[in-house]
Amino acid sequence: MSAPTGLRAAHREAQRATRADRDGGKRLTIAVTGASGTVGHTVTALLAPRHRVRALTRDPARAARRGLAGDIVGADFADRASLARACRGADALLLVTSDPLRPDHEDNVLAAARAGGVRHIVKVSALAVTEPDAQDLVTRWQRENEERLRATGMEWTLLRPRAFMSKTRDWAPSIARESVVRALYGDSRVACVDPRDISEVAARVLSTPGHAGRAYALTGPAAISPREQCAELAAAVGRPLDFVELTPQEARDAWWRRYPEPLVRALLEMSRRQAAGGKAAVADGVEQVLGRRPTAFRTWARDHGDHFRAA
Repeated sequence: MSAPTGLRAAHREAQRATRADRDGGKRLTIAVTGASGTVGHTVTALLAPRHRVRALTRDPARAARRGLAGDIVGADFADRASLARACRGADALLLVTSDPLRPDHEDNVLAAARAGGVRHIVKVSALAVTEPDAQDLVTRWQRENEERLRATGMEWTLLRPRAFMSKTRDWAPSIARESVVRALYGDSRVACVDPRDISEVAARVLSTPGHAGRAYALTGPAAISPREQCAELAAAVGRPLDFVELTPQEARDAWWRRYPEPLVRALLEMSRRQAAGGKAAVADGVEQVLGRRPTAFRTWARDHGDHFRAA
């Protein structure tokens, strides 16, 4: 499916902003892990007009069909040799890993980056690492990853987003088939963030000086509940949607069909923290880096309405 009109416009605007950044005119070589993913795909598009981008992906042919920007490079987190080839001579690297059951992936990328002479690593982590009561598997893994990065001696910057607005895409099938959203803790609130904002922050931090040793907390402009997200999506798709609140057992059963059991436990723990108000605080990291307010969920929903209508 092609990108929504609003998304394409946002990318063009962000590309103009990135080209306008003042980095002394230097053309950098920037490696992007997870380049086929939600954040990485947009980062490559933002950086490619001005810099040499190596887009790392396990499936180069599929990435090419999807229009991934930059030089598409085959690499696998489990294969240090492929990572070493991809990192060699790069000035900066965007580090995005997604499997807390495979801590070796992070180690492999960091070893390849250090051996390849990478100067600056920008790591996508999670805002929960700053919260002492967050002790789920995923958060502990991200804390350990941050420590791994600091221990390398390379320059680093940490991006700590709250939950991605795009997680609501999981509701697309039930919206399309039944006009229903099903979610746990319908009135809990989370200051979720537009992945496009994360991508634009990452592109700016990768390509301009002054960010080494910094950590940016990235959220949306306000906390919003699943029930309120359902209402915004109804406006975006142009028809009423019903909200059905899941019990913890129903949520557990649904997640077990998709994830291994340790991740299911982590998701339940994170959901309980959200229900207790632990994810509602708004941070200013997007504005610090980009000089503008973060994108509201209403805007994200409107820009992705086609996805929910056509799922």
